[in-house]
Amino acid sequence: MFTRQKQSKNSSRSRENKLLDLEAKYCSWGDTVHYTDKLNIFDRSEGVYLYDKKGTEYLDLQMWYSAANFGYKNKRLNRALKKQLDKLPQLACQYLHEEKILVATKLAQKMERTYETKGRVHFNVGGSAAIEDSLKVVRNSTGGKSLVFAFMGGYHGRTLAASSITSSYRYREKFGHFSDRACFIPYPYCFRCPYDKKRDHCDLYCLKQFERLFESEYYSVVNNKTNNCEFAAFYIEAVQGTGGYIIPPTDYFSGLKEILDRYKILLVDDEVQMGFFRTGKFWALEHFNVTPDIVVFGKALTNGLNPLSGIWAKEELISPAVFPAGMTHSTFSSNTLGTAVALETLKIMEEENFAVSVPKKGEYFVSRLKNLMRKYPQIGDVSGLGLALRVEICQKDGFTPNRQLTDAIENIGLSGNLRAGSKKRGLILDVGGYYKNVFTIAPSFYIKESEIDLAVDLFEEALKKGIAGTAA
Repeated sequence: MFTRQKQSKNSSRSRENKLLDLEAKYCSWGDTVHYTDKLNIFDRSEGVYLYDKKGTEYLDLQMWYSAANFGYKNKRLNRALKKQLDKLPQLACQYLHEEKILVATKLAQKMERTYETKGRVHFNVGGSAAIEDSLKVVRNSTGGKSLVFAFMGGYHGRTLAASSITSSYRYREKFGHFSDRACFIPYPYCFRCPYDKKRDHCDLYCLKQFERLFESEYYSVVNNKTNNCEFAAFYIEAVQGTGGYIIPPTDYFSGLKEILDRYKILLVDDEVQMGFFRTGKFWALEHFNVTPDIVVFGKALTNGLNPLSGIWAKEELISPAVFPAGMTHSTFSSNTLGTAVALETLKIMEEENFAVSVPKKGEYFVSRLKNLMRKYPQIGDVSGLGLALRVEICQKDGFTPNRQLTDAIENIGLSGNLRAGSKKRGLILDVGGYYKNVFTIAPSFYIKESEIDLAVDLFEEALKKGIAGTAA
């Protein structure tokens, strides 16, 4: 028996090595797979876990960048997909089907209830594509204005136009500009305030600095005689995603919206990563008492089963009179499989009280992580909104970014050699932040308290190993 098991393990290891050799030779390295040193080939998933070909269990704390909010292999959503496969698996988006209409209706009616304003929904496939659709709506409704504001640390995608409003120059460096680059404004990142202020007495200094741009025409954004601004929109993430799950002061966005309305600048809310209850509310912006002009969504709407993204825009921006047929098109934009799963996802959100359960679980998770923070000075900051949590890894001073330790912890988690409990396990962590030293934690909404405890135990083990390894 032992010999057969050993032969099976050796055979499995040999096949995995062959696959990795093929990947190294034939797969593009232009995606993000090779960000980490440890490359895993995963074989199956269920609930909050991924499993490699050896059967090692990995607790996933990023859930496909917050795309699989409702857990892997969600039976209800899988059934909806399978049912649609047998009913209407393909249809050109030139034609209508019931699920598309109902998903759009539910989203538009949700916006009417939340913001007391009418609008319409336009579908696409990925988040970047939806961002590009929103740029069309912005330009069309502002007389062709192509300049927009966006935040430092903001992420809106890596297609050519989307990368022009994503702050990282690295994404544009080799490709130039497809369109006008955004004017990037400092985000209210209070732990690392770009103005060296402290939140308890800063009086939103960062917002006042933005407002100063409009004081004189010589600051280049507005003609004070006509009150006409050269900028059409401000693209925001209510909680920055890739930037490190940064949560702004509660009154920041209401102050920003007052300035934007003064100069007829549209507010475009990118909810691709934070939408659909990740922060404990349907949209993350709901925490900040602001009405958007356009909302961009994607990811969790289909739990990652079949891509579907889109935008909601106010009626005056997207009505057929101003945004008629053919203004934009994508072959798979309102695909039948995606809309069928999206409809079931929306029903789940209507039936389950995520507005209560997500904040409750987030508070417990944060409390456990803050206990670790008190033990380890290398954890500089822990915070969260709902189940969008951040852990910032620093030097012993608790502030200087420590990317080396962050990378070490991530790779230790991927090794599958952690032992919280009786068996070997792995831990899936996602790294973000301005200095790539922040763990952005986005677990399944169905994560149990016992699994949160396990996650913290695994993280602590990886942290201790990382500290020992990087100190050597």
